[in-house]
Amino acid sequence: MSVIALIDYGAGNLRSVHNALVAAGADHVAVTADPGVVAKADRIVLPGVGAFAACMNGLSAIPGLVDAMERRARGEGAPFLGICVGMQLLADAGEEHGTHRGLGWIGGTVRAFDPAPGLRIPHMGWNDVVPTFAHPVIAAGEAYYLHGYHFADAAHVAATSSHGATFTAAVAKDNIVGVQFHPEKSQAYGLATLERFLAWHP
Repeated sequence: MSVIALIDYGAGNLRSVHNALVAAGADHVAVTADPGVVAKADRIVLPGVGAFAACMNGLSAIPGLVDAMERRARGEGAPFLGICVGMQLLADAGEEHGTHRGLGWIGGTVRAFDPAPGLRIPHMGWNDVVPTFAHPVIAAGEAYYLHGYHFADAAHVAATSSHGATFTAAVAKDNIVGVQFHPEKSQAYGLATLERFLAWHP
């Protein structure tokens, strides 16, 4: 049985993401903050809703959790998916309510959208996903977004979208992928994205 560790650090839409993973065919989804479970998981999913600093602080406050994620994903190559703020936490830093350090797995900085007349912030609703290269998890389509900050100057952009200007919709590096949109709210497109993640063997 393949175990998916869905990281519970007080900052994710856990029930919806859990249900979406099960609907996509996950054998066993462990909603967990236990480093021991994460260290043995076949795949890791890091959700995230809210402010960058609060999410990073919540993640870092659980003893051994970041180290277990780092060892299992970056050291041992377990497939990893970051969702919304969970993707943003992969960055070097975030600039929401001051500058705060991220995980630093993928270069870049999370910044606010530049305000412009008529531009609604946060960016909320359906928008495009435009792949920048062929990737087993990321496909062209429309997904549901809800965010006021974006992953700027990302080192490994896998897809883009546009809200006033082009922004990063997905990042991908080796066995690590992150999406700014919410697969669990993106109906058939989101379900297909999760199915591709579950079938992915980087």
